[in-house]
Amino acid sequence: MNEKGKKGRWLALVLGGLGVFIGIGGVAGGFGLVTEPSGANLGFQMDLLNKSPFSDYLIPGLILLVVIGFGSLAGGVLSILRYRYAGEIAAVSGAFLVIWITAQVWWIGLTIWLQPLFFCLGIVELMLGLLQRRTGRQIKAQPS
Repeated sequence: MNEKGKKGRWLALVLGGLGVFIGIGGVAGGFGLVTEPSGANLGFQMDLLNKSPFSDYLIPGLILLVVIGFGSLAGGVLSILRYRYAGEIAAVSGAFLVIWITAQVWWIGLTIWLQPLFFCLGIVELMLGLLQRRTGRQIKAQPS
């Protein structure tokens, strides 16, 4: 494998690992909110939602589960497989995560250290996705 191929493979693995990590967190948190929309099982207070358009955590939980969780998981796996459009999927997933955290902080405030962490991870996922797209190193999913 040439040097460019090694860099492309490295980028795909890092981006894939990041997507899987974010996705697992999104699925876990989203599932917790969907199964208990009061947020009590995750230690969330209902009064956090006072300035938001939501009366409970069901809709935010669904967004977290489906868009952030499953979206990032799918993007991570597709990146590891070096699917042709993995960079685009990762960039969109990263952008959604940044928007999600921004809206969260806007409505409920900065309440936990995970918010800035996942905001930064969203930016990294977005940037790496754009880099992967730009390098054109992806090939349709097939064994390497």
